[in-house]
Amino acid sequence: MTPPSPAVSGIAAGIDFTSRPTQRKPIVVALGTVDSRSVRLDVIQSYASFEEFSAWLRAPGDWVGAFDLPFGLPRELIETLGWPVDWLPLMRHYAALSRAQIRDTFAAFCNARPVGSKFAHRACDGPAGSSPSMKWVNPPVAFMLHAGVPLLIEAGVHLPGLHDGDTLRVAVEGYPGLLAREVLGNRSYKSDTKAKQTPERLIARKDLVDALEQGRTRLALRLRLSHAQRDALVADASGDRLDAVLCMMQAAWARAQPGHGRPVDADRLEGWIVTAGVA
Repeated sequence: MTPPSPAVSGIAAGIDFTSRPTQRKPIVVALGTVDSRSVRLDVIQSYASFEEFSAWLRAPGDWVGAFDLPFGLPRELIETLGWPVDWLPLMRHYAALSRAQIRDTFAAFCNARPVGSKFAHRACDGPAGSSPSMKWVNPPVAFMLHAGVPLLIEAGVHLPGLHDGDTLRVAVEGYPGLLAREVLGNRSYKSDTKAKQTPERLIARKDLVDALEQGRTRLALRLRLSHAQRDALVADASGDRLDAVLCMMQAAWARAQPGHGRPVDADRLEGWIVTAGVA
């Protein structure tokens, strides 16, 4: 078990991102106050468009945010395609492509590889248990990167180890599934499909919220909620609000870590998922 994080106060933000925000499926931001060994959930905000979300990103602030979208692509993929091997030029190149071009390019890459190793992976995928960031379906994280990282660059936020920006607004890559699996194992706790919003998933969300409140995770942080907030997190069958809160907890942990939790030897091209590899 990693020693408890030193007490660091401030604002932590968790962002459940989508590559196509709408009123029905918005970008969800959970904001909380880090105090000693706990995080108090202050507010959950929703943004139904990139314009609304960008306005929040650009506003003056003092926060560390964990964003549920990849910040980089596998080095093996980049070198095979002959794309730029410095992070900012790579992101500029990637942003200039259409989603159709990304899908076709990545599909061709996969089709040329043997069964069982179609996708290239980042170094953080193994310890995080995450999908490859080049995946364009189920989930379409390649499109989330395509939509989200340019917004971070344009807003001038600081991405530790990748891109210098305003150090009062710090963005790290989060992954709520990493923290959820620590508590639930392989139990599913969410679904956007009405027919799959089962009592079993409801119970899993309650168990997950209970564990966060009791501090029963590797982060050694307790989540502080009102009764109404707890009920709302458990009732949200999509899991979007709970995912934002999970990312908020990862951001709170990152506030207290050297380099915001990024390993010193992490690939400066691929990025790193915060708390991956923490035991």
